Amino acid sequence: MTTYTAYTPSDLETVAVSPQARTTAKVMGWLCFVGGFASIIASILFWYNSGGLSADPIAMAHGERFGIFIGLWAPTFFILSNRFDRSAHSPTGL
Repeated sequence: MTTYTAYTPSDLETVAVSPQARTTAKVMGWLCFVGGFASIIASILFWYNSGGLSADPIAMAHGERFGIFIGLWAPTFFILSNRFDRSAHSPTGL
């Protein structure tokens, strides 16, 4: 039989987070934040270069779908950036 240990908030407050882990979380947060904006710019560029303004409807549809696909990465990067930033500033690193 497996037993599980329940941790209380007071147990988590005693966990020490290394400065290196905080620095890594800050850098990862910054990279994800920049990646979010890069995704938006890349989405527009891919749309334009993949036939977004083309007279051919098939090329235009492909450009739109590919641009939307790249653009959907931006919210993910911004959410990850927020989580890394909160982790870097949290006393427990969670």
